[in-house]
Amino acid sequence: GFFNPAAFARHDGAQAALVGTLIAPHADPRRAAGTTAAGTPAGGGSGGSDLTPDSVAPAFYGLLPVADDVRLGLSVTVPWGLETDYSEGWAGRYHALNTRLMTVNLNPVLAWRVTDRLQIGAGLQAQYADGELSEAIDFGSIGASASFPGATPGAMDGAAEVEADDWAFGFNLGILLEPIDRLRLGLAYRSRVKHELEGDARFDLDAAGIGATLSAATGAFVNTGARAELVTPDSVSMGAHYELAPDWAVMAQAKWTNWSVFDDLTIEFDNPIQDDSITTMDWRDTWFFAVGTTWRPAPAWTLRAGAAYDESPVPDRTRNPRIPDADRYWLSLGLGYQPTPGIALDLAYTHFFMDEAEIDLSQTLPGNAARGSLTGEVHSQVDILSLQLRLSF
Repeated sequence: GFFNPAAFARHDGAQAALVGTLIAPHADPRRAAGTTAAGTPAGGGSGGSDLTPDSVAPAFYGLLPVADDVRLGLSVTVPWGLETDYSEGWAGRYHALNTRLMTVNLNPVLAWRVTDRLQIGAGLQAQYADGELSEAIDFGSIGASASFPGATPGAMDGAAEVEADDWAFGFNLGILLEPIDRLRLGLAYRSRVKHELEGDARFDLDAAGIGATLSAATGAFVNTGARAELVTPDSVSMGAHYELAPDWAVMAQAKWTNWSVFDDLTIEFDNPIQDDSITTMDWRDTWFFAVGTTWRPAPAWTLRAGAAYDESPVPDRTRNPRIPDADRYWLSLGLGYQPTPGIALDLAYTHFFMDEAEIDLSQTLPGNAARGSLTGEVHSQVDILSLQLRLSF
């Protein structure tokens, strides 16, 4: 239902599904080296042994018949989320310390079974986004450029932290077609959702007093309101499901995602003296391809397996430590058990193999003049374990 709202129309009776997904990523940063805005070595290590904490993502799906051929559906999901957390003194501290994004998507859907071979659906997205970003401020380099006595680049750090949230809206559409017996084809579109995040920015000044002197003289580096635009991308997905036999089916999916809407992350401050914080992204559109199979060795049991290639939207020249993303390769296994007609349990395990994510950020990149340069690499992998309980009434 989340991927194609027309799928709700294929089911009869009231249904509900509760899903809990354990996401256990491991991201190991290595060989990080940075410079200050003054061009001197930033010092510090690579940021920690594992940047990404484990998390649990819940989901809910509900279905209610409202007429013979019309279904009302609802999905509550957490479609976009990430967190990376670096140690305070690491080499790339002027680019990132902590990054956190969490979204919750409420998606009511109306689906219509036009014929036994054609179903369509449409839904509304109501999406909440909550984010937090922090990075160190190199008051030593700022002070040295202003000829402050004793100012030492890279040795007199403060920090900035921004927290903001927002509700925004979008829609999704879908169609399912069975052109011949045993073959189903699906096409779905999910719109972008444009958030105008609003919240607060807090500044911690350095112990040497350079930040306090600058703040008193200019009015900068004081706590203030902040806002940023965040667009979650639109996507088009296509899928096929073919029954080779009554107990055996194969599936394939392709999905295009319009990540090029993410040009940069710009934080604007209510304090007019405070310069905008700009992080250049220049992300590119991506493709996702997957194949899978299901087999029912007995009426109550279902076995599943699949593989996928998931292209990263992050170009090499702008890959930053907040989102050290790279191409992913999925392998998945699943087991389903239906002890009674009204109860079904599904267990799935997925492992992501990820390419090495190389970071090579230049100080000349827009927004990096006060951050300096940064090189390094991140080695990542992800394990996902999902459990679903489905109830039919």
